[in-house]
Amino acid sequence: MLGKTANGLYWMYRSFERAENTARLIETGQRIALTRLDSGQEEWRSVLQSAGSLGLFDAHRDEVTKDAAIDWLLRDRANPSSVLSAIEVARQNARLVRTALTHEVWEATNAAYMSAREMLARKVAERDLPGVLGAMRQRAALVRGMTHGTMLRNDIYNFARLGTFIERADSTARILDVKYYVLLPSASAVGTSLDNVQWETILRSVSARGGFRMEYGAGAGPREIAQFLILDTRMPRSLAFCVGKLRDNLRYLQNGMMHPGPAQMKALHIERTYLSHDIDAVFDFGLHEYIQSVLSLLTELSGQIETDFRFYE
Repeated sequence: MLGKTANGLYWMYRSFERAENTARLIETGQRIALTRLDSGQEEWRSVLQSAGSLGLFDAHRDEVTKDAAIDWLLRDRANPSSVLSAIEVARQNARLVRTALTHEVWEATNAAYMSAREMLARKVAERDLPGVLGAMRQRAALVRGMTHGTMLRNDIYNFARLGTFIERADSTARILDVKYYVLLPSASAVGTSLDNVQWETILRSVSARGGFRMEYGAGAGPREIAQFLILDTRMPRSLAFCVGKLRDNLRYLQNGMMHPGPAQMKALHIERTYLSHDIDAVFDFGLHEYIQSVLSLLTELSGQIETDFRFYE
């Protein structure tokens, strides 16, 4: 496969996953703000920082407000990670690799693009926000469903999965970091009803509440939630699940090689060094420090994938 085709597939699916996850991050900010009696604008600065958009936001906007942050994350074309920008990039890449996609995947991609252009053509009113965010997530999910249902399990599929899971791992790590980096008001709130509500919000933001309740029941707390979202290999948005899929798809792509390639070795390193311990070891290390280390390694892995498969040749 040409490197340019692999690149287009990787970024098409990474961009769709980013659009969906940015929508989830907005929902997380909304829900957490509702739990704060003294809610100011710091929550939204935290959400922007977790989305990796704070520096660019400050360069384009005068002040962090709830409305400005949501508009920036949702539809501002100056933000390459906004929901609208991500869907546009996904569609541009889909056009470049049109012959590698089934008709169903292309139609779902086009529908997502047309829907985003229509719904995000103007600023979204607060009363309409839940419906718009839900629609964006559903459109991205439809592309994913058509991919699973109609695409051959070949190199094309493997590059699509690499883009999906590296973006998903990055997003889950960032959403967890929102909780521990700044959203908890003070150390005195740990273990209180406020703390528990915020952890519940984190579960909702990654569509993990139902699965978590099946596994742990209603009485589990932050330790179990962190275990579920970081180390549980059955949970499709956990770090362990995502990195395991990255390892598998890299192995499929390098089938026939005598030794694992550099990208596969990096995935194995993340798995063995950071995802093979129990959750107590993670908390002993420091959750924020742990997440920052994983995020840095995921960035390195993405760069190594681009190098190994000659994305720009």
